Amino acid sequence: MAPAQKKTTGKRPGKQQLKGKGKGIKKLGKKNQIKLFIDCTHPVEDGIMNCADFEKYLQERIKIGGKTSNFGKEFTMERQKTKIAFTSDIPFSKRYLKYLTKKYLKKNNLRDWLRVVASAKDSYELRYFQINNDESDN
Repeated sequence: MAPAQKKTTGKRPGKQQLKGKGKGIKKLGKKNQIKLFIDCTHPVEDGIMNCADFEKYLQERIKIGGKTSNFGKEFTMERQKTKIAFTSDIPFSKRYLKYLTKKYLKKNNLRDWLRVVASAKDSYELRYFQINNDESDN
């Protein structure tokens, strides 16, 4: 019997491509736009958070193509009263928005009272923790 031959695919063994370090940024086109929203209604109405400050924080921190403040024509961010809307023609992670939102809440010492919840497939909402204080006098 002949020994089994290993199939070679052309890639060198032991070399893995780094995740996130592709050949560039793929464009999705107009039909495949990503639209995401962050709803800050509850904390803004109560006056514990400023939506404009949060928007400025996100503009400084969001990385596109490995660079901050690199929005260009592919990525837009706009504030509508207490909602922040994101539109992207390039692949953009909803989870990355959650990460940055949690980082902002931690920086402003709001993480103990607020949490980031997915209210729909394309949106996050800032909600208060439900604290049940059932104290009964016996």
